[in-house]
Amino acid sequence: MEVINTSGRRKTSVARIYMTAGQGNITINGRDIKDYFPSEVLQTIVNQPFQTLESIGKYDVKANLRGGGVSGQAEALRLAISKALVVENAENKSALKKEGFTTRDPRMVERKKFGKRKARRSFQFSKR
Repeated sequence: MEVINTSGRRKTSVARIYMTAGQGNITINGRDIKDYFPSEVLQTIVNQPFQTLESIGKYDVKANLRGGGVSGQAEALRLAISKALVVENAENKSALKKEGFTTRDPRMVERKKFGKRKARRSFQFSKR
């Protein structure tokens, strides 16, 4: 029973996971997935790689999540699980790649520029 260790990132969230064969328990920062992600949508996002490969309940996942918000953390965890499933069996890659789960989403928040109110938004122009 080997432990597969991978990581996934999204926006500023980082997920580090340890996946083993088991009963399908997902523990995030020492808490159950239902406690950490009360939203059904976020739980579905995390379980998408397992649903795609029809392997729900075959793996135990221990995850450390840090940074970002809840949706970014859920998608970082999805990427980490997908990478672990590819390491476990290389034949899984084509099915997960087709769904887009193996791709790191590169979109990040653009930094604020000087002389602007936000990244691109200018201060309100006053004629008088």
